[in-house]
Amino acid sequence: MANSYDVIVIGGGHNGLVTAAYLAKAGLKAVVLERRQVLGGVASTEEVFPGFKFDTVAHSSGWLNQSVVRDLDLGRHGLDIVRSNPTVFTPLLDGNRLLLWQETARNVESIRRFSKRDADKWPSFVSLIGRMAGLLEAIESVTMPHVPSPSPSELLSLAGLGGQIQKLSGKDRPEFLRLIPMSIFELLNDWFETDVLKGTLGAAGITGLTQGPRATGTGLLFLHNCVGAPNGVFRANGLVRGGIGNLSNALANAAKGFGAEIRLGTEVAQIIVKDDRVGGVALPTGEELSAKRVVSSVDPRCTFFNLVDPACIGPEFVRDVRNIKMRGSVAKVNFAVSELPNFTALSGNGAHPSAELRASLRGTISISPNLDYLERAHDDAKYGRSSQKPYLEAAIPTLTDPTRAPEGKHIMSVWVQYAPYQLREGNWAEMKERLGDVVVDTLADYAPNLKNAIIHRQVLTPVDLENEYGLTEGNVNHGEMMLEHLFFMRPVGGWAQYRTPITGLYLCGAGTHPGGGITGRPGSNAAREILSDVRRAR
Repeated sequence: MANSYDVIVIGGGHNGLVTAAYLAKAGLKAVVLERRQVLGGVASTEEVFPGFKFDTVAHSSGWLNQSVVRDLDLGRHGLDIVRSNPTVFTPLLDGNRLLLWQETARNVESIRRFSKRDADKWPSFVSLIGRMAGLLEAIESVTMPHVPSPSPSELLSLAGLGGQIQKLSGKDRPEFLRLIPMSIFELLNDWFETDVLKGTLGAAGITGLTQGPRATGTGLLFLHNCVGAPNGVFRANGLVRGGIGNLSNALANAAKGFGAEIRLGTEVAQIIVKDDRVGGVALPTGEELSAKRVVSSVDPRCTFFNLVDPACIGPEFVRDVRNIKMRGSVAKVNFAVSELPNFTALSGNGAHPSAELRASLRGTISISPNLDYLERAHDDAKYGRSSQKPYLEAAIPTLTDPTRAPEGKHIMSVWVQYAPYQLREGNWAEMKERLGDVVVDTLADYAPNLKNAIIHRQVLTPVDLENEYGLTEGNVNHGEMMLEHLFFMRPVGGWAQYRTPITGLYLCGAGTHPGGGITGRPGSNAAREILSDVRRAR
């Protein structure tokens, strides 16, 4: 039958595409259904204004799992990722700046300008984080066991992880267990005294969270964001030539090369369930596609409350899914500019910086001068207000790839925290442009020419992220990346194996282990479990 498949994947985000590619490579007849006319979900590139091609939501590919790159031969399908160096530039209002690089020796010299003590401690810190991130990578690459009753195969997997832990030195084992519940505030204060260094690193522990740096578990999120990175490299942009949408295109081309079908502009109205078993999906047009297996890459709340009749999954599971903390707190502002922002931390006397200094803007631009700044930004969100002095992570991809804007012009992509989905006063329709103004004002404190350089701007609030990109409450991680929603508790306790209470229905998005970021691990892990079930059924 033309409408019959082995597997249907709902959502053409990067994890859905990774899953589809692996399943098609294994010989399954697979189709990906994407609601929008553009592939990639948050990893998409769109010409929002004529001539300006924005990475509308995510502007960095992060540390994409290299096994995915190799297994799917993404280089052959056009994927080209450029790693920034310097990796991050943090300007200060007094005209000073911190630059971090890919090379440890250069970082030591950069940090020495602020503190000899911190510079001397940097190599030891780098070594520790590298060892801890290596262990976390092993944990993130396996399926979590069913707690409290793991199967024999899961026990073997756990034994393997136990072996990884045993490889750590006697001092490192308790250090890893100590780090898991730590706040990034505590971790960095244990090591360093330089405020701007702690602010620059600490931002990686709160990105995407509705939590400040003093929150328990933010040290673990920092470590999660180091997984896959070369030792000593922090916050390096993974800029995809042509835009991050080319990552999604490469994944789609790989999937199609293995025989998968990709259908854009195809919304799923319902997942069909008969006798507690999945039967396919129904489209708003009335068309039905049949399959013994359906994989959802959208978030768990959307999957089980919008696409499935909750009566099919039982009250306990419904309660657990309802209790997943979504609480989106990130907004996105995209600028088209007539000239580069002239940061006083680079130019000093108001003159335009040299070409050498301009290169400092190729990586992540972080408005995070210290940990207290990040905590104060979070204070607004605690009371249902958008931050008046937000933490900002910006990128200027046209410095590396000038083809994405008209000649002489640039695009500037800015993540904004904190912007809570639930506002205590007013609503996002009323506050949207005010948010854009706050971002401009904050950046102009560091780069005064920016206000007059802006040609166009696009503001995406958490409500926009929900409505346009299907992110419940605007949460880019499909649920809080905090301890109660990680490891064997992601998405909910007892269901961290990508399977669901409905036979044949699976999850593969960021709401599953190991969580958010452009890594492809949730998608590849889910594909492994699905193929295991296929083999057992044969």
